[in-house]
Amino acid sequence: MDLELTEELRLLQEAARELAEDVLKPAAARADREERLPAEHWRRLAEMGFFGLLIPEEHGGTALGNDALSIVLMEVNRACASTGVTLSVQGSLIPGPLVKHGTEEQKRRYLPRIASGEIVCAYALTEPEHGSDAGAIETTATRKGDRYLLNGRKAWITNGASAGLLLVFATTDRSLGSKGITAFLVERSGSKGLSAGKREKKLGIRGSETVELALEDVEVPAENVLGQPGQGYKLALETLDGGRIGIAAQAAGILAACLEDSLRYARERKQFGKPIAELQAIQWKLSNMAVDLEAARHLVLRAAWLRDAGRPHTKEASIAKLFASEAANRAATQAVQIHGGAGYCKDFPVERYYRDAKITEIYEGTSEIQRIVIARQILEP
Repeated sequence: MDLELTEELRLLQEAARELAEDVLKPAAARADREERLPAEHWRRLAEMGFFGLLIPEEHGGTALGNDALSIVLMEVNRACASTGVTLSVQGSLIPGPLVKHGTEEQKRRYLPRIASGEIVCAYALTEPEHGSDAGAIETTATRKGDRYLLNGRKAWITNGASAGLLLVFATTDRSLGSKGITAFLVERSGSKGLSAGKREKKLGIRGSETVELALEDVEVPAENVLGQPGQGYKLALETLDGGRIGIAAQAAGILAACLEDSLRYARERKQFGKPIAELQAIQWKLSNMAVDLEAARHLVLRAAWLRDAGRPHTKEASIAKLFASEAANRAATQAVQIHGGAGYCKDFPVERYYRDAKITEIYEGTSEIQRIVIARQILEP
């Protein structure tokens, strides 16, 4: 089922697959149960350069691009979706906009530390009252001389409690609506008034850290504005196009795990005197998973290629995210069904895949939002 890849990407895929099989997969159930990722996961991802795939070489990365990151994400998520979402934030949501919109000083200061894993990153857009309607965020940024004071709350922030660098979106002019939103690079060190709430108890991706953030007169130097004041919402949407490719890759990875485990179980499990893999009802389920997996992988890599080429890809990113996430949920449901009662128990990983898959239809824009985005794109004259 492997796609035709360049030699460089093929070697990268093999390295990611080896890490997934040897390190991530054996610890995935424990990470889910204990609701935390082993520090070893973070260290190994950094050592293998997976945090720097979008970062230029002069700043400590490899600049292999979004197709390389997507390939790595598919392999990592096949083993552990909690590790996968952590990698997606660190490897894409912060370095992506920083590379494109950051000043030379911002790049020099932050990119090498992101690539090495020295600092953990978080992307803070969503608020308790504003998820899908991100353009209506209420967190404010008030200019005071050479600084801004940030006040508000952010919700569902991956890596929020441990992040040393946060990309925070706040409105600098409420009267302008979404055109008054600005992006800020906020360092946790020395930022009084920045605090994390309780860690959310989640259905799936339980090993990843998700918290609410409170900002009370958090001082941010004006030089830490990312891009231009008032351009934050545009920057956020642009970044989310890449993030959606990352979540599509996550969904494709979960889908692959569902198929692999279902194939193995169907060959081993016997009913009516023969392996259930010989039953047509099971074969159809496996066939549907295989078709969905091929389609999801192609859609992910097509969107990633367009992004790397600098071509429009908003529609393609949403298509990939919508299809792959819904396909992953279909596959997870059928994987549990193929396993029968065993699939309903934590002794088999498909129970975890079933829980992990659901979030892919929700974050980085729900399936409903993806359909709106796609409709707007295809209805444009």
